[in-house]
Amino acid sequence: MTLAAINSLDRATFVDAIGWVFEDSPWIAERAWPGRPFESVESLHETMAAVMFAASVERQLVLLRAHPDLGAKLKMSAASIGEQRGVGLDQLSPELLQQLSSLNAAYRKQFGFPFLFAVKGSTPEQILEALQQRVGRDQATEFAEALQQVARIAWFRLNSIVTR
Repeated sequence: MTLAAINSLDRATFVDAIGWVFEDSPWIAERAWPGRPFESVESLHETMAAVMFAASVERQLVLLRAHPDLGAKLKMSAASIGEQRGVGLDQLSPELLQQLSSLNAAYRKQFGFPFLFAVKGSTPEQILEALQQRVGRDQATEFAEALQQVARIAWFRLNSIVTR
């Protein structure tokens, strides 16, 4: 879909078309819609990210919790499945899967939301290394990092659907 086509959409169609790029949070696209016309994919993303960053902490926490654990075999969005499959998280050895599951559980227990990492272009080993480093952080630092990762995930997703 071209940016011109996105800019021409009515609110409901706009939300249907791109509301999924922030996991299970179409409210972000709905609040970004009045910012049309967007001059670039970058400006569309900046507007959507600004909506996310301006939301209440409670709403941000719901957004973070909408994401699945990396490597989990649970119900997740098609976008999450494709992203995780694309970096091989669906083919981990039993040992790496156990390590990832244990670290995910420790992370979730400590912070109250899943470990978020924009996996595109990363290896499973890089993802595990990041998880090991981040599980030791304080709550405020990690909450801010998780939101940055959500914005990065949305950037990759927007770029996968908007043609230039």
